[in-house]
Amino acid sequence: MKVKLYYDKGTVVIKGNVHVPFARWDERITAYRTLAYRYRDIVEFLKQEGVEFEDHVLDNIIPSPVYDVEFDFELREYQKEAVEKWMRSKRGVIVLPTGAGKTIIALGIIKRLSVSTLVVVPTLALLEQWKERLSVFGDVGEFSGRKKELKPITVTTYDSAYINAEILGDKFLLIVFDECHHLPSEAYRNIAQMSIAPYRLGLTAFPERADELHELLPDLIGGIVYQKTPNELVGKYLAPYEVVGIRIPLTKEEKEQYKRYYEVFKLYIEKKGITFKSLEDFQRIVMRSGSDEEAFKALRALEQARRIAFSSKRKLEKLREILERHKGEKIIIFTRHNELVYEISRKFLIPAITHKTDKAERSEILKKFREGIYKAIVSSQVLDEGIDVPDASVGVIISGTGSSRELVQRLGRILRPAPGKEKAILYEFISTGTSEVRVARRRKSGLKQLNKV
Repeated sequence: MKVKLYYDKGTVVIKGNVHVPFARWDERITAYRTLAYRYRDIVEFLKQEGVEFEDHVLDNIIPSPVYDVEFDFELREYQKEAVEKWMRSKRGVIVLPTGAGKTIIALGIIKRLSVSTLVVVPTLALLEQWKERLSVFGDVGEFSGRKKELKPITVTTYDSAYINAEILGDKFLLIVFDECHHLPSEAYRNIAQMSIAPYRLGLTAFPERADELHELLPDLIGGIVYQKTPNELVGKYLAPYEVVGIRIPLTKEEKEQYKRYYEVFKLYIEKKGITFKSLEDFQRIVMRSGSDEEAFKALRALEQARRIAFSSKRKLEKLREILERHKGEKIIIFTRHNELVYEISRKFLIPAITHKTDKAERSEILKKFREGIYKAIVSSQVLDEGIDVPDASVGVIISGTGSSRELVQRLGRILRPAPGKEKAILYEFISTGTSEVRVARRRKSGLKQLNKV
């Protein structure tokens, strides 16, 4: 009996008298079965073994025209290098700083391959941005909560792709994961595993995750095939930059409040004998808080202490100084919490962008910022990832997480070169005598490591 391959609900079924190493016997259908992402490995194995087979896995692939189009831009040297490196295996992750043009590289690869392509992005805002850039190839499909259209090039979100992984799994030959550090999470990895796409491209500015699940990326997409650090691109392609840490003491009243709240958390972890060696240690307390009232109160106290450190009065006084010092320059202000975004917006009459800002208003704010009508904008974490923010020369981190990726992404917002832009400056406000000192040290260590690559 001739071996036959079929796609079935996120898996590949192998019928016939052959045993494929990474497939399992399914008694229900009397055939071997494996997750769809092993399709390329199956084909290579059968060819190496000299096994004849009928391939029905690609029966539902969306046909794609040859994308013989002219771009209105030219790929930079490192972008060309990235395309060539990826094309050697047609799999893998490309790591480049925010602002270095990862989308441009993807366009170059899509043009070279000219096959049906699914682009997976974290948010609807990014979906819109990708659709606009991909329109150079013609009509672009959208597969999201609001539309379900499949075209030779289609853009979807991680959420929609996860929910519909079985449907999308046998339609595309190339799958592009933007901000691919999201992919290894327990739910999202199904998108990769249930897709037969033999060609896989991951894009990110910072692949590492605190939970170390980034170690799954080589299996899901391929290893890192090309990487450049911010320092390698500074000068010719990115603006020179400086990260300036400013230590700011709490007021006497804030110091007393912070100590009172933090002491509640500290006493709890001492009582329970908890030490923090990894993210999992903290997550265990979070898990306990659902049934342990003492754990809940400890976490609540910690959050209240952090809010005092993140939004101290003297930080706002220092922000006023920075705004005066860089008057006339474009400034992006980052905070961790929305309440502080709105407070800064009211106090300094600066347009605010949060997850509550609708698409039209956000577009209008960014348009006026681009045109120089607005000289400053303030945001929580909405502008951290992927959004195409116009060039700015000054960034101010009022507060943030310990994530090195967050720092790299925020820095990337001000690295785009512009006429007359001599240097980009990123200010970090750090409340002394608080846990924010450790948080800032942790996120900065990732930037140092990244520049050593």
